[in-house]
Amino acid sequence: MPETPPRHHRIDLARPLLIIETSGGMLACGYLNVETFNKTGEAAAIVTGVSDYDDMHSASIVAVSDTAKDLGVAIGDTGASALEKMGRVVRRQQPPG
Repeated sequence: MPETPPRHHRIDLARPLLIIETSGGMLACGYLNVETFNKTGEAAAIVTGVSDYDDMHSASIVAVSDTAKDLGVAIGDTGASALEKMGRVVRRQQPPG
C-alpha cells in the first residue's frame, strides 16, 4: 500500500493555527491541547513558537499524546522525527455500516 503524503492545514488567527496530518497522527501547534487527543485516543505531538511548516519540522516537541508515545514519539524530538514515526502507521478502513 503506498504511503499517503502528509496533509497541511493552516487557519490564520492572531498567530497561525498549523497542523500537519499523517496517516498515523498529527503534528500541531500550541493552539491544540494534547489532553484532548488523549481522550480520543489519537496520536499527536505539539510544537510551540512556530509560524510556518518549516518551523514545525525543526521545532522540538513539547507535548505528546499517549498514543504518539506508543509510536515512539518523545518530548524533545524534532517535528520531522515525530512526523516520520507517525507516518509509518497505516490506518485500517472502518467497515461500512
